Amino acid sequence: MLRFAFNLILLLAIVGAGLFYVYRGDRQFLDRARINATREAYSLMDRFGMTLPGTPDYDHLDARLAEKGVKIGDPVLVRIFKLDSELELWMEKDGRYVKFATYPICRFSGRLGPKIREGDNQAPEGFYTVAKEQLNPNSRWHRSFNLGYPNAFDRAHERTGSLIMVHGGCLSVGCFAITNAGVDEVWRLVTAALDKGQPRFAVQVFPFRMTDANLAARKGNRSAEFWTNLKTGYDLFETTQLPPVVSLCDGAYAFEPGTAGAEVKPGEVKCPGALAEKP
Repeated sequence: MLRFAFNLILLLAIVGAGLFYVYRGDRQFLDRARINATREAYSLMDRFGMTLPGTPDYDHLDARLAEKGVKIGDPVLVRIFKLDSELELWMEKDGRYVKFATYPICRFSGRLGPKIREGDNQAPEGFYTVAKEQLNPNSRWHRSFNLGYPNAFDRAHERTGSLIMVHGGCLSVGCFAITNAGVDEVWRLVTAALDKGQPRFAVQVFPFRMTDANLAARKGNRSAEFWTNLKTGYDLFETTQLPPVVSLCDGAYAFEPGTAGAEVKPGEVKCPGALAEKP
């Protein structure tokens, strides 16, 4: 069975390489092909009990925490990158956040781009927050936490849907499935942070790494303007290593630099700072 799974994964990789050669000028097609190939490969690996690429060493959590200089109960932040099928967990250290671990996303729904409406089988993109009441220890998918979609931005754009989760397993309908073992470790760290006094933690969901090159390669995509807006918040976190203050101004996300130890809050409908002063 394992040999069959390996051979099938290898075949998918070969087919993917061929498609890249044929359609290398069609970025949207290539992104979909990459996502679909990863989904099928990871689903097969999970079905046959194989470890997904990039899986942390769950048996040595304490040693990994010590190596990073962080501890259970420190404030956390989550970033999700669809194209890479990765969930990052960051932890606060000396007033800034450091990346503690990256978890493979076994499966998520849809393609690159935001969720628009209930039933579109699309996972959202944007800036969300999670409080203790959004955690479900008795989920049908082992454990889960609700991203809080739709947020103020989504509601302003009349986007609909609900119950968008990060959960265990390897199936998804609009959610992010990170396997049971993956969600167990993430759950332990986020619940400890909330129990220790962090009121909410930020979840930033991106289509891909928000570099200038990645955006330029997709400038013709219908979501390009939205992604450029997301990049502002992405860049601010990359620069400061602190969650930006997120708000909604004239139908777009607006961002201000975060401060060490500040509470992460759901985005408010307001124009901050210089934006509010514009005529």
